[in-house]
Amino acid sequence: MGKVLSFLLIVLFFASCSEYQKALKSEDVAVKAKVANEMYENGKYSKALRLYEQLAPAYKGKPQAERIFYFYSKSYYLTKQYYLAAYQFENFAASYPKSEKREEASFLAAECYYRLSPRFSLDQVDTDKALTKLQKFIDLYPNSEYLPKANEYVKELTDKLEEKAFKIAKQYHDIADYRFEYATAIKALDNFILDYPGTKYKEEAMYYKFDSAYKLAMNSIPSKKEERLNVAKTYYNSLMKFKADSAFKDKADDKLAMIDKELQQYSKQ
Repeated sequence: MGKVLSFLLIVLFFASCSEYQKALKSEDVAVKAKVANEMYENGKYSKALRLYEQLAPAYKGKPQAERIFYFYSKSYYLTKQYYLAAYQFENFAASYPKSEKREEASFLAAECYYRLSPRFSLDQVDTDKALTKLQKFIDLYPNSEYLPKANEYVKELTDKLEEKAFKIAKQYHDIADYRFEYATAIKALDNFILDYPGTKYKEEAMYYKFDSAYKLAMNSIPSKKEERLNVAKTYYNSLMKFKADSAFKDKADDKLAMIDKELQQYSKQ
């Protein structure tokens, strides 16, 4: 029985391959469409895609085109060709505004850009594009079944941009070794805090801003040192006001003691 079943499976496999090859070479679009749909339904998306690519020009503008172009777009998506899938889904949504698949196509187009978004350390052009597409979808379909997933993607992508912005700002602090560079680090960290007021990195950003100001003050020329020491002290106070039990408190307290020691010389004058 087992041998018979294996034999039948082999026969069906080669019959399927033969049918597919014939469809690829056929001039009959109906044959191509039938086999393409069979391949799609059987999860053979790459094969289905080759046939849909051949079918697309022939079906454009025809009544059956909506179904063909939906499967065509989905085949790109299911084979992880996200740039092409996004393009096709957007075309589908624009071409068939009354389609019951339009909402799904609009969401999947945005999701494609989400999937193209790289890790935070790389260029974030696709992340920005994904956020724009997702927000447009949310505005267009505020009651969509895909809304929770769209909001989840937006949060994840926003967190990624926030992390990248923080790492860039902190890098100015990490590489600074001269007065001008400390000032640049303070500005970068300050801008980050202003741009992301609710960020989870705020405590760190405030500490590194204080630390940059401390180093700037301690390495300042005499005519600017007192003023800069006092500025650094205000950054310390801001950090403690934000989080009195900061993880950086011990290090910050040590630096504050050095600032107060330096300031003593000015109080004696």
